[in-house]
Amino acid sequence: MELRQLRYFVAVVEEANFTRAAARLHVAQPGISAQIRQLERELGQPLLDRTGGSVTTTEAGEAALPHARAALAAVDAVRHTVDEFTGLLRGHVTIGVVPGVVTQDFDVAAFLADFHDAHPDVEIALTEDTSERMIAALLAGRLDIALAGLAQDAVPPGISLEVVVDEPLVAAVAPGDPLLTAGRTEVRLAELEGRPLISLPRGTGLRALLDRACAEAGIRPRIAFEAGSPQLLARLAVRGLGVAVLPASPHGAGYAEGLRTLRITEPEPRGRIALAWRTQGPAGPAGRALLARLRAALAGPAPAGRTGPS
Repeated sequence: MELRQLRYFVAVVEEANFTRAAARLHVAQPGISAQIRQLERELGQPLLDRTGGSVTTTEAGEAALPHARAALAAVDAVRHTVDEFTGLLRGHVTIGVVPGVVTQDFDVAAFLADFHDAHPDVEIALTEDTSERMIAALLAGRLDIALAGLAQDAVPPGISLEVVVDEPLVAAVAPGDPLLTAGRTEVRLAELEGRPLISLPRGTGLRALLDRACAEAGIRPRIAFEAGSPQLLARLAVRGLGVAVLPASPHGAGYAEGLRTLRITEPEPRGRIALAWRTQGPAGPAGRALLARLRAALAGPAPAGRTGPS
């Protein structure tokens, strides 16, 4: 039995696919298949069920999986312990962000560049995705850290978080929209019923928040356009294509020149972004170091509704 066989086995289970596992490990797919078959012959039991649309573990494979992960973690711990004596930080860290978060007050790109300058032997993978998929990836161990939108107060078991952005939602419209009567700063959510709405897609924290607020108000939202970034939603709204539902911009005009915003009330949904990680912490010291520095960088005057570690 070889460590690479265990590494291949764990990767295939996590990806549920040989091709994706090969791409993740930067090896040829036939090589992974051959090594896992050899491992199965040595153990005398099939570990993977290859008959369905995706690869799943057999009963024996499910029982072996935690031991394979523990063996790999032990080897990594030996390497990291030796590295600590030399002051060297290395490894791989995966971080996910919701679309648009890089352009807010905290510059994620600049932060990661500074961290990489300080620790050039740490490989950092950055991805944008929906909040729903990122939380699932955190729980599965495919992500170490995420900046994700929150749709509700409940925290999934196994996840810790700190709220770093907490802003009211606004209805953003083009100049001259009928909602913009003199001196008006708010709009009841029920007043948007029947209006074409511009929103982030399903799976995002903001969209789940909008759907929940509409259900609470007893209305059915008419979603006319969906886009992956708040900035694009704003540009669609300023051209008169509908009412964009966005977190209040911390920069006033913020999203697009000419855009006008009204705070949504009855109910008063709030857009929140949280720094999230597995409760037991990232697996390696590089991930733990990046998380600690990220938490410190995001610390400061607490926005409304900010919480401590969960």
